[in-house]
Amino acid sequence: MTPSPLVEVRNVSLSFVAVQALQDINLSINQGGIHALVGENGAGKSTLGKVISGIERPDTGQLLINGEERHYTHPRDALRDGITTITQEIALLNNQSVLYNVLLGQEICRAGVLQRRQMLAEFERLVEMTGFELDPDETVGRLHMADQRKVEVLQAIARDSRLIIMDEPTAMLADDETRVFLEIVRSLQRSGHTIIYISHFLEEVLALADVVTVMRNGFIVRTAPTAEETTHSLVEAMLGRSMLEMYPARRPAKADAAVVFEVRGLQAPGLGQMDLQLRAGEITGLAGLVGSGRSRLAWTLFGALEKEAGEILVRGEAVQLHSTMDAIRAGVFMLPESRKEQGLLLKQSIRNNLSLPHMSRIVGRGGIISQAREKARIGQLLGMLNVVPPEPRLSVNRLSGGNQQKVLFGKWLFHQPTVFIVDEPTRGVDIGAKRAIYELVAELADQGVAILLISSEIEEIVGLAHRALVMRLGNIVASFEAEDDGQLDEKEIMRAAFGTQEAEAGGVRT
Repeated sequence: MTPSPLVEVRNVSLSFVAVQALQDINLSINQGGIHALVGENGAGKSTLGKVISGIERPDTGQLLINGEERHYTHPRDALRDGITTITQEIALLNNQSVLYNVLLGQEICRAGVLQRRQMLAEFERLVEMTGFELDPDETVGRLHMADQRKVEVLQAIARDSRLIIMDEPTAMLADDETRVFLEIVRSLQRSGHTIIYISHFLEEVLALADVVTVMRNGFIVRTAPTAEETTHSLVEAMLGRSMLEMYPARRPAKADAAVVFEVRGLQAPGLGQMDLQLRAGEITGLAGLVGSGRSRLAWTLFGALEKEAGEILVRGEAVQLHSTMDAIRAGVFMLPESRKEQGLLLKQSIRNNLSLPHMSRIVGRGGIISQAREKARIGQLLGMLNVVPPEPRLSVNRLSGGNQQKVLFGKWLFHQPTVFIVDEPTRGVDIGAKRAIYELVAELADQGVAILLISSEIEEIVGLAHRALVMRLGNIVASFEAEDDGQLDEKEIMRAAFGTQEAEAGGVRT
């Protein structure tokens, strides 16, 4: 039996001044499904969600809910039809209790007095329905983000929402919190709710949604079951070109480039004995499966984990890297894989995040920060990285994932490194930001920086690196140079990572 459409969008167009945000959109959202919307920033996916939720009014076209035309002028009009939205930014009253937030707008009163006992009973009913464990009296601002998302879900259910629009709901969540939230979404679907899921995390979309709609420049490119799509096919539809065109033209590394970083006989917990050389201007990719030891190696080279034996040389001179500060002083910088947990101070300003690791370079006589020097360099970095908005006083948690990642790059480019270890440089950013980051990595190599590129996406290594090392079980087991056409062999890298000649090409996961 074919599911009946809960939402139908017919020939909808919407423009903002000179920008055509939506153009002749036709789409059906089936009852009880998870329907994903994907596309680059500016593709129109969030705008379409806002039309359905009553935040925006289309210039032309029709919106039908359960077959009846609607003309929403305010989100509360959509709310009456059981349509609510969960956005990227948590939209709760931080100083109020969980109970108050969940039943906000649905309070139980008698003669103007809140009936706490009855409200608690309703709260317990919602908790039992979802299986969430939340203290009704806890202040929302003290909760972890994943639990705040649970509060938003309970709030939506309390409002009898049958359609929940989720706009980048995991963008601000850590990996473990994301796993919890995705299971919440699945449980909502099992209980009969319909979900519109807007996200640039394509792996999430493919694992979660039943149907995916690809948007580009305000148009719908196609709608298809997720079972018929891959990350490659989605990216190519979003871009309108092959994934290989996302990468900058490869500039060959100089054959006589100097070795600027060398490891001899390195031994460390979880790692086998190894040697390693990185050359100026060369991008060396580091591939491997889960538990292969890539990140452990990176943290050891950055001085965060102590080595047991071996020698490290920077520009031919032996260095002792007992801490990250030792590494920074030696010109070895590292961009970690988790910007939220390891890389950025999210509640601090862009300015503080960019300059904190480099205070010794901007402190003048008497230990006073040279604000002119700091301001000039921060202005240069924001312009070079195209951070939007380029406002140094803005807190980092106000930025999109892509712009947060650019700030993380800027933090390590305040002073140019000799060696730059980049671990998962495009994790959690959209396709447009990925292209900008790829250009940045290539440009740094052109400037003579030796780059060790760690990525779970084998395509990034093939698309950017001059050579690739493969780790397995804590050891470097293979090394590959680019072939005559300048490309690395993806299948050979995969076979080495799996330790078999039978492995199929695909994503290498860390």
